[in-house]
Amino acid sequence: MNEQIRQIAERIKELRTILEVEAADLAKQVNVSVETYEQYENAETDIPIGVIYGVAAALNVDPTVLLTGEAPRMSNYTIVRQGNGVSVERYKGYKFSSLAFNYIGRSFDPMIVDLEPMEKGPELVTHGGQEFNYVLKGTVQLVIGNKEFFLEAGDSAFFNPMTPHGQRAVGGPVRFLTIINE
Repeated sequence: MNEQIRQIAERIKELRTILEVEAADLAKQVNVSVETYEQYENAETDIPIGVIYGVAAALNVDPTVLLTGEAPRMSNYTIVRQGNGVSVERYKGYKFSSLAFNYIGRSFDPMIVDLEPMEKGPELVTHGGQEFNYVLKGTVQLVIGNKEFFLEAGDSAFFNPMTPHGQRAVGGPVRFLTIINE
């Protein structure tokens, strides 16, 4: 497991312990089995972004605290210069960069996602809220439930992320903007 995921897992475990929340209770709140939750918390497997946001909501903290170890500090505006978002490599070939991480109380999260081509189909995840994807570069295979779409630069999709979904780069590297409202 990469170092960033290990640090996020440690922050989750530490905060859960401080707040005296049982792992089983938190697993139930984020709709995963206790065994899966413990794998996340022990950094044995990748933590889907939806789970990170669900844990943050359940523990009443901003997701930035889990991602970086620091709380957001800006309340009127925040500026993120090119390449300076908080980047997390979820796993080899999948990296996202949070573009509003330093804004207190945001109601949605814009992120740039960079994907490298993979042989197999995308990993399907679910989370609450709504999601918007706008392709900036390349071709994205977007799976939503049992539907499959191929989006090119300039294409977009807006969907209910409670439906299992995932994205995969096709034919070369991909960059897309995603906005998640949880």
